[in-house]
Amino acid sequence: MKFFLEPLTLLTFFPLVGVLVLLFLPSDKKNLLRWTALVTSLVTFGISLWVLSMFNASNPDLQLATRYPWITVAGWNIEYHMAVDGLSILLVLLTTFLTPISILSTWAAVEERVKDFMLFFLLLEVGMTGVFLAQDLFLFYIFWEFTLVPMYFLIGIWGGPRRIYAALKFFLYTMAGSILMLLAILWLGIQQGSFSVPELIEMGGIPADIQLWLFLAFAAAFAIKVPMWPLHSWLPDAHVEAPTAGSVILAGVLLKMGTYGFIRFNLPLFPEAAIQAAPWMALLAVIGIIYGAAVSYAQQDAKKLVAYSSVSHLGFVMLGLFAMNPQGIQGGILQMVNHGLSTGALFLLVGMIYEQTHTRDLKVYGGLWKITPVFGSLMLIVALSSMGLPGLNGFVGEFTILLGAWGAGMDGGVLGSVLFAGFAAAGVIMAAVYILYMFQKMFLGPEGSIVEEVKKHGHALRDLNAREIITMVPLLVFIFWIGLYPKPFFALMAPAVDKLVVILQAAMH
Repeated sequence: MKFFLEPLTLLTFFPLVGVLVLLFLPSDKKNLLRWTALVTSLVTFGISLWVLSMFNASNPDLQLATRYPWITVAGWNIEYHMAVDGLSILLVLLTTFLTPISILSTWAAVEERVKDFMLFFLLLEVGMTGVFLAQDLFLFYIFWEFTLVPMYFLIGIWGGPRRIYAALKFFLYTMAGSILMLLAILWLGIQQGSFSVPELIEMGGIPADIQLWLFLAFAAAFAIKVPMWPLHSWLPDAHVEAPTAGSVILAGVLLKMGTYGFIRFNLPLFPEAAIQAAPWMALLAVIGIIYGAAVSYAQQDAKKLVAYSSVSHLGFVMLGLFAMNPQGIQGGILQMVNHGLSTGALFLLVGMIYEQTHTRDLKVYGGLWKITPVFGSLMLIVALSSMGLPGLNGFVGEFTILLGAWGAGMDGGVLGSVLFAGFAAAGVIMAAVYILYMFQKMFLGPEGSIVEEVKKHGHALRDLNAREIITMVPLLVFIFWIGLYPKPFFALMAPAVDKLVVILQAAMH
């Protein structure tokens, strides 16, 4: 019993309580099913706040650890080892925060097989939380692979017309990278005699040439998940075909599993290889920033535009992480949270208008501001947040990342060039172009044919209702909070980031 009451175990597996309840509820009681899933996810969020209350921000080490022997075979000791630190606490909170918001957004959007949808969604939350808390490589891999299954079904059953294609592509891409990571995990566990991440970091001693191969094997899995250019082609298909709630959680949390993997494993386990690879990773990140922004501008499908913007935004995160200084890494972690909030909000808003109009084609939109002023006002705030306007969350993350990238270029040019920061800054301007283009097409100018399109479905175009506004309000609170007062967020991660930078600096000298 003590095992189940451990804070991190309770946090990770509490959604299974909701899963068990859902299994016994009749499939035709749709609202009861929705409320059960929503209440379960809200309680899980409450547990994450309880974990936060016990978290000591000034301690750089792993906290609230739960460690039990699990599998002992042929001399291998695989443990159930969960812990949280400044590198993961914000991502755990982001996961438990976005899940109830996503479930609330499905009230009108998901009408078919509601019970199955909610089961898969709560199972997905278990996997995502486990990824951010696991401190044993084998346990991490199990959670990592587990998230694939619910997401595959969420896209494949409730997605758009090309859902099967998108679900298979998502599954195969992620699986391909994961096989290489599994081989690296096995090598590490066998050669070093431990699968425990903190123990492996403490041991060190992996020769530099082998470090590079291990770095590349882990990086393959994480770069596909991020996704970094040129491994990004599964993402637009997955986003466009996924149901709205699936897109929110895919952008908000699943992509962050890739960037988190780089911080948790690649940088501290293989510091010499990370230093060697840093200029190349930064180059790919900058290409991703520019490419994602350019391709976003070319899109006529609003959801596809937001999907490609993720390639650009996550390029910023990767640039920050591989600046390898406190500013870059802290900016990268904060930008992961910012991207989850801003892009999650964009997907929600695009989904809300799609539920009414059944089209995302920017050509038929226009003049929505007069018809739907509340929707327009919320979209404007979120759009400005996404393009990094000062006073909103996106600016804080991007500015800190640019400081880090500039600093990495100034310290003798070992980790890249000031040019990286310059090109990334151009990406900020390009973001303003495609975001404002989308906003202008949808809300300004003469009224498009959208009103007639909606009439074909037998109703008039309406503004957001109370449930939709309630869904958006928590995201807006954090968009302004992080933009105006980011100090508490930086304080949570600073000691753990400093500890990571010490490991990297020791490998540099």
